[in-house]
Amino acid sequence: MSCIGHWVARACAVGRVGGSLAALVGDHGGGVAGWRGMRLFGSSSSSELGELEEREKMPYDVAIVGAGPAGLAAAIRIKQLAPEASVCVLEKGSEVGAHSISGNVFDPRALEELLPGWREMEGVPVRQEVTKDVTYFMTSNRAFWVPCPPTMQNKGKGYVISLSALTRWLAAHAEENYEVDIFPGFAASEVLYDGGGSGGAPGRVVRGVATADMGISKEGAMKDTFARGIELRARVTLFGEGCRGSLSEQIKAALGLQGKANADPQTYGLGIKEVWQVSDEKHNPGEVWHTAGHPFDSETYGGGFLYHMEDNMVALGLVVGLDYKNPYLTPFKEFQRFKLHPKVRSLLEGGQCLQYGARTLVEGGWQSLPFSGFEGGALIGCAAGTLNAARIKGVHTAMKSGMVAAEVVAEKLKLAEEEGAPESEGGEDGLELPPLDMTDYDERLRKSWVGEELYAARNFRPSFGMGLYPGMIYAALDAFVFKGRTPWTFRHSKKDNECLERADSYAPISYPSPDGEITFDIPTSLYRSGTNHDHDQPAHLKLRDDQVVYDQNMAVYDGPETRYCPAGVYEYVEDEEAARGEDGPSLKLQINAQNCLHCKACDIKDPTQNICWTVPEGGGGPSYTLM
Repeated sequence: MSCIGHWVARACAVGRVGGSLAALVGDHGGGVAGWRGMRLFGSSSSSELGELEEREKMPYDVAIVGAGPAGLAAAIRIKQLAPEASVCVLEKGSEVGAHSISGNVFDPRALEELLPGWREMEGVPVRQEVTKDVTYFMTSNRAFWVPCPPTMQNKGKGYVISLSALTRWLAAHAEENYEVDIFPGFAASEVLYDGGGSGGAPGRVVRGVATADMGISKEGAMKDTFARGIELRARVTLFGEGCRGSLSEQIKAALGLQGKANADPQTYGLGIKEVWQVSDEKHNPGEVWHTAGHPFDSETYGGGFLYHMEDNMVALGLVVGLDYKNPYLTPFKEFQRFKLHPKVRSLLEGGQCLQYGARTLVEGGWQSLPFSGFEGGALIGCAAGTLNAARIKGVHTAMKSGMVAAEVVAEKLKLAEEEGAPESEGGEDGLELPPLDMTDYDERLRKSWVGEELYAARNFRPSFGMGLYPGMIYAALDAFVFKGRTPWTFRHSKKDNECLERADSYAPISYPSPDGEITFDIPTSLYRSGTNHDHDQPAHLKLRDDQVVYDQNMAVYDGPETRYCPAGVYEYVEDEEAARGEDGPSLKLQINAQNCLHCKACDIKDPTQNICWTVPEGGGGPSYTLM
């Protein structure tokens, strides 16, 4: 069986690829010989003993990395404007929606533009309108009502939804109505540049992505299930991996996209969320709370949310800015403290926690936007940094960014067709066409209403660098009086990992033990996330230098990775075998990669940037359905 045949057959066996691809495998026996009018081309020679065979190739006009709101909106919009274009979407989750998590009070503006008749469409999971907006400032045991700023007023305009459900619906719509090829369960692990391989020197042209090899043991040996990854060769590759996407970050560095835009460092938050079922008498469909203050001190940016969904469900969570200073702060335990506040606890008592999850989010806004278009591809959604921190919303801007990119793609495809098909740039079958230059996309994105929103909100997040109370005062003035029209722009001066301070400047924080009813431990929460990875695969979390863990993370910051990770991935255990001498460390860092929620907090907050997050074998990670 060819590599493509093995790859596809394995996908079908675990239910990751739909019927159209399964039919092709059946029709063509050992390999795939056709795909909607395209012939797949592969390696010209078999591999030698001990060497990996060359990856086979699948050509597309557009390849999209990530089946989130940005990627799916882009796929649909491209097919609306250029029906003949071939479009595929790669998704590392086991199914579309499995890795999708957000607050989520949804602004339907982009959905209205993309699918004007969406309200009448079958099964659309956007039903619960916001009925009430409430904002509280919390102390340790009281909640004070404060005016809701205009940027956070959602009544009559927004919906309380599950992003997992929305992305599943968008994916089904894209497949059934637009013939978009969606491949869940396959992780894009490598960017392809011109010349046919990987690389990344400035000036290189993006030519697509390659999926990770499957069936490699944790020792690095091939298992019986081994299948070589596939190269998806595309004229345009859109990177919609979400916040801190591994390939997106590689491209930013390789092509100098942050510097090209003269952008500030990006800043991030970590959101931790649960979905609960509550009783009828406690459920107020569409009611939305946002909170500031407790459980954080005045030096830490963050806040809570609680949204009444449909079907007696309540989504609640806590977001902490990852520029926090105290190395003893534990975001997971701060969230547990948030739930113990009388205002929150009274709602949850007698209820049942259904699901748990966590994800980082981009908060830098306008001044942290990289240059998002380049030859052969573009960054879309949170990979480009389009979340509006002042509104605590990013799905609508992510979708719109994907639509803007799609419009540029369609124009470029039409122009290329009018100018005549150029000669092939490679591929033994002459099917590989030159890449399209997406540089224009950056300006188009900034001039769209996404750019307008981000520019108006540009001073919200950096104003809290002055502290909680000065930040709240400025944010109120900006929302009610200035409305984003000030002649100044505050800057983000530091990366989040540079903000952590020495442990000897702080005392450890004492957190209450979990009670098993309102508050929980990490193993219990992880179970509710459905997180799973094949244990017999190489760890996807790697240390660049093992010794840095002891010389810096432990010695200076007292092992902060054990606290900022909301999944218990990192723990220090007794090192019984290490011969470090009597004065050496008696502990070693153990990485429990199978626990990983793919939140990316470690990749962002590690003070020495010694942790490298890479994609695991496709299909691993959380399995969200309600988030």
